[in-house]
Amino acid sequence: MKLFNFFSQEIAIDLGTANTLIIEDGKVVVDEPSIVAIDRRTGEVIAVGLKAMQMHEKTHENIKTIRPLRDGVIADFQAAESMIEGMINQIGQRRKFFSHLKMVICIPSGITEVEKRAVFDSADHVDSKETYLIHEPMAAALGIGLDVEEPVGNMIIDIGGGTTEIAVIALSGIVTDQSIRTAGDEFTDDIMGYMKRQHNILIGERTAEQIKIHVGSALHELPENEAPEDYAVNGRDLMTGIPKQIKVSYGEISHALDKSISKVEDAILRALENTPPELASDIYRNGLYLTGGGALLRGLDRRIAQKTKLPVSVAEDPLRAVVRGTGIALKNTERFSFLIDRRSV
Repeated sequence: MKLFNFFSQEIAIDLGTANTLIIEDGKVVVDEPSIVAIDRRTGEVIAVGLKAMQMHEKTHENIKTIRPLRDGVIADFQAAESMIEGMINQIGQRRKFFSHLKMVICIPSGITEVEKRAVFDSADHVDSKETYLIHEPMAAALGIGLDVEEPVGNMIIDIGGGTTEIAVIALSGIVTDQSIRTAGDEFTDDIMGYMKRQHNILIGERTAEQIKIHVGSALHELPENEAPEDYAVNGRDLMTGIPKQIKVSYGEISHALDKSISKVEDAILRALENTPPELASDIYRNGLYLTGGGALLRGLDRRIAQKTKLPVSVAEDPLRAVVRGTGIALKNTERFSFLIDRRSV
């Protein structure tokens, strides 16, 4: 048995639009941006993850950077394979000697059968012998310590890079769910558009992401002790073409994000409307659970609480909730009936 364990490898992957995380032996061994850099002339992979992100929007004509996932699903099949293989190889050289690779990969709850097959095919191309899929809300619920097998309703709101996944979970299943393609990437686009319209300044994705981190807010007014200082933004003046710097406040950014956050709120309300009354009673007692990178947006929990009149809890380390849950599922593939294996597609 020990010999078999030596020649096998088990990994859990949170294949996200913005970031990909991998767990092995209960530890996060890879936490990298979901991006790959490719040489246009040869088609060879130059870099994956953080190194590729450092090149993003700064390349010359012979190098292109690709984000293989869009809206939570694989948009560029070949680039996704290259990225997954590159990130698995980052775990260590031992992998070359393994004969049995077992993977659990999380997917959006609104994924189609064709999109599922694309994930399985990508896993096959990196020589996975045993592949399981788990829906993101279920993984998030496991990751924050909820007992998903109990006859108790819990609502998970997982705001990732490409999708916001909202699900009511009970008895090892998703009772009702909403999957919308409004999430972190949409917030970033909102900020880029706002800077262009209001300040006549052109910025890139990376700068918009930094604005979101430093002064992003879901509330137009924050308590004085929580309000971040204005953030200096460098970009290109659309009138003169000359680089310039301006400062933006959290209040401005909250207005820029308003429409997208309203879409998330509407999806939450739709999920609540479709929840059976006995489970709704459980949710009234337990409240809502926020996970994913979007959960870190200032004041988002309070804004959702004001809208729903329900308590909202932000998970501890929300960025890693999904991959932690995927890791738990990896250790219990025989136990959890909600896992999707390759035979079911």
